[in-house]
Amino acid sequence: MGPCRGALHPLSLLVQAAALALALAQGTLPAFLPCELQPHGLVNCNWLFLKSVPRFSAAAPRGNVTSLSLYSNRIHHLHDYDFVHFVHLRRLNLKWNCPPASLSPMHFPCHMTIEPNTFLAVPTLEDLNLSYNSITTVPALPSSLVSLSLSRTNILVLDPATLAGLYALRFLFLDGNCYYKNPCQQALQVAPGALLGLGNLTHLSLKYNNLTVVPRGLPPSLEYLLLSYNHIITLAPEDLANLTALRVLDVGGNCRRCDHARNPCRECPKGFPQLHPNTFGHLSHLEGLVLRDSSLYSLDPRWFHGLGNLMVLDLSENFLYDCITKTKAFYGLARLRRLNLSFNYHKKVSFAHLHLASSFGSLLSLQELDIHGIFFRSLSETTLQSLAHLPMLQRLHLQLNFISQAQLSIFGAFPGLRYVDLSDNRISGAAEPAAATGEVEADCGERVWPQSRDLALGPLGTPGSEAFMPSCRTLNFTLDLSRNNLVTVQPEMFVRLARLQCLGLSHNSISQAVNGSQFVPLSNLRVLDLSHNKLDLYHGRSFTELPRLEALDLSYNSQPFSMRGVGHNLSFVAQLPALRYLSLAHNGIHSRVSQQLRSASLRALDFSGNTLSQMWAEGDLYLRFFQGLRSLVQLDLSQNRLHTLLPRNLDNLPKSLRLLRLRDNYLAFFNWSSLALLPKLEALDLAGNQLKALSNGSLPNGTQLQRLDLSGNSIGFVVPSFFALAVRLRELNLSANALKTVEPSWFGSLAGALKVLDVTANPLHCACGATFVDFLLEVQAAVPGLPSRVKCGSPGQLQGRSIFAQDLRLCLDEALSWVCFSLSLLAVALSLAVPMLHQLCGWDLWYCFHLCLAWLPRRGRWRGVDALAYDAFVVFDKAQSSVADWVYNELRVQLEERRGRRALRLCLEERDWVPGKTLFENLWASVYSSRKTLFVLARTDRVSGLLRASFLLAQQRLLEDRKDVVVLVILCPDAHRSRYVRLRQRLCRQSVLLWPHQPSGQRSFWAQLGTALTRDNRHFYNQNFCRGPTTA
Repeated sequence: MGPCRGALHPLSLLVQAAALALALAQGTLPAFLPCELQPHGLVNCNWLFLKSVPRFSAAAPRGNVTSLSLYSNRIHHLHDYDFVHFVHLRRLNLKWNCPPASLSPMHFPCHMTIEPNTFLAVPTLEDLNLSYNSITTVPALPSSLVSLSLSRTNILVLDPATLAGLYALRFLFLDGNCYYKNPCQQALQVAPGALLGLGNLTHLSLKYNNLTVVPRGLPPSLEYLLLSYNHIITLAPEDLANLTALRVLDVGGNCRRCDHARNPCRECPKGFPQLHPNTFGHLSHLEGLVLRDSSLYSLDPRWFHGLGNLMVLDLSENFLYDCITKTKAFYGLARLRRLNLSFNYHKKVSFAHLHLASSFGSLLSLQELDIHGIFFRSLSETTLQSLAHLPMLQRLHLQLNFISQAQLSIFGAFPGLRYVDLSDNRISGAAEPAAATGEVEADCGERVWPQSRDLALGPLGTPGSEAFMPSCRTLNFTLDLSRNNLVTVQPEMFVRLARLQCLGLSHNSISQAVNGSQFVPLSNLRVLDLSHNKLDLYHGRSFTELPRLEALDLSYNSQPFSMRGVGHNLSFVAQLPALRYLSLAHNGIHSRVSQQLRSASLRALDFSGNTLSQMWAEGDLYLRFFQGLRSLVQLDLSQNRLHTLLPRNLDNLPKSLRLLRLRDNYLAFFNWSSLALLPKLEALDLAGNQLKALSNGSLPNGTQLQRLDLSGNSIGFVVPSFFALAVRLRELNLSANALKTVEPSWFGSLAGALKVLDVTANPLHCACGATFVDFLLEVQAAVPGLPSRVKCGSPGQLQGRSIFAQDLRLCLDEALSWVCFSLSLLAVALSLAVPMLHQLCGWDLWYCFHLCLAWLPRRGRWRGVDALAYDAFVVFDKAQSSVADWVYNELRVQLEERRGRRALRLCLEERDWVPGKTLFENLWASVYSSRKTLFVLARTDRVSGLLRASFLLAQQRLLEDRKDVVVLVILCPDAHRSRYVRLRQRLCRQSVLLWPHQPSGQRSFWAQLGTALTRDNRHFYNQNFCRGPTTA
């Protein structure tokens, strides 16, 4: 079968290639591989590490594409023909493809090349983003362009010709082309009138460009001008001349307050900034003005004359700590809605009290005031006295002020107030009324805190990852006291706050036993957040003073539950008639609590992060713990260390459940038939468990399950028809498992009804003819990230690549693959074993080899048809008696008599030469009839006579026959050696032997000599210097 299969392999490749071409022609493959087609004509190619713009198939509906996103790839060259086929393209995102070296994560140098007609070939283009690319000039652009982003590039010059012809351009962003993260040796140079030809330009952003003056000749159509974080330290009316249509002006961060900076900062020169009194006077349409981080110590009322339409004013991060108590600059700003005065603190000083200036009372339209980071220690009625009559005031930010005494009742005098943020202070309890003195007290212990954007909290009701607790955004009045120093809660704190509907007390140190009296004044409270405290739930009437309470967060109050021997009473839940949401998450609840929770109104319970496994292990004591929650719809039992979930546990859950979360437990088995015990269950979350197979039964018939999350398990096998009976299932998450395939048999007729089938992060086996590819193509509309995020896990050469990136040349026959693997494994084993055996027992192996070789027939080993008569012709100086004696009595005896069957045949002058022939005839016959010519020398510096003639004949044989037959034996190793001998030792060391005078080395000498006479000299040459003579 092997040869046949190998013979058919090319044919199978042709068949597969034809099938692939047919599938592509019929449009069954995703149209824009490797990218993903998303709604509204968007082709998403983000984060695919592309090096060029994809060449989409001609069959793809390129004419329907209106947006193309190539964000964060590696495209360094844009060609004229890259976008020519997108005839209706309107938006193109090329951000983060070739960033400047200083902005690159690895600081690699890069340069993007854009050919002249790249964008001109797209006449419909309206939005182009080239930010974070290393380009130095503005490329040729189509006149249809409406929005252009060139931020964080290397463009440092703008002249009239740069953007000529862009008459439709309305948005231009050129931020960060010259600042500390993208350094240059100069500022951005905007030539006077360079942008004047852009008659429709309304938004211009030139932030972070080291500008020292406002560019001259800006188009009068501008409505938004952003010049923040440059070095413009003087402003005069002529700087903004003719910009009468401006609605938003941002000139903040040009003369910075460096003691509060989060990044490299250049100190503002003394006496600056210099703002002319009439700088903004002609901007009558201005609605937003940003002067933040500008080292302002006072406010000139003349700055705001003529700004009758101003609605947003940002004065944060200045030095206005004295000014805000006495300024008159706010008179006349009757339409101002948002005012930011945060972080206008005095260095190393905190105020005992704060009294806002009377001019705040003239801000009749003010809706939001931010005065956090001023650093004052007492909040009293006089602090906000000037705000008491502002009818529109809704949001007040007072966080991060180190307030230790706060009269919370003062907020009852603000009928329109909807949100008060007092988080991140030092409030420890109710405060007595106190008058403001306006004094300033030095406090060396205070430190300058990080910038507000790092510490300011979002709205209290921002839903967490579990999204069980409702948001406070829609409620009428919210008070955030989180992250303070509260140890106890007293009703006196909330006097005159009866209309409060949401109260945040998280991240305090409240450790009292709540008994139903702490929140008496808050009769309308609907949401209470007490998470991250140390509450003692001992009394059965806790929180019963809150008849309208709908949401109660008691999560992360684990300390009381960790105390041994202390009981906890949860019976108060039954006495809260309006309670709908309750969180007891992450309390480590495991024992000594009420045996059953009871509530007729509760709809959502978060019980994650406890130890329900230990509770259910106590026999039937807590078996019915949740059964009394008759209206419960959502239940979260994540992170409860559950190893098993028995049918009786599910049977005692409320029958009204629609959502059950069991994430991040230790479930290795789940009885799927027990889902019938929860007849209304619509969503089941089993992510992050230890399920290894879906093999025990199937989803029961008649289940109402619509969403099933099995992600993050180790599922590697699914039985056929497992999901088939769950006819209402619409969303299935199988991501991050161990699946090697996805079979249509798992789903039956359900497959076509699925809206979401997530199989990402699975090690799919991309073998030739894999059936899961065809199935995923059939349901591709339901598979998120199919073109790029569904990847192969095997074979190795395709690991981590898209399932559509398979190269047919890699589709080898499986049997052939195993053969190749076996051969490669054998080669690796031999390459490791041979050097190791040579090192450990090389001599023994060599001896055994030659011992076996000796048993082979000598004639078959050495002789052929033209076998030579002698193995070696021995040449020596007969005049030297010691040499002749050594040859006859040592050399001859060892090589002819003592080698046995391996004896060599030597040619000696006095014994084997034929009488009657001339000296030269005998010499020539001896050299050419012998395999080797052996020279026995006492000295090598003086060679003559027969030795010299024999050497010349041996050299002649080397030239004629390309055979090196010379072997040298030197009897006096200490004697001076000629240059020829030294060179030969370097090139062919084993053909030069030295006679050892120590008897212990003579045995090795004879062995080496036998090898030198029986093997070809070519094997002895040093490959680093010479390969030896080669045959023609």
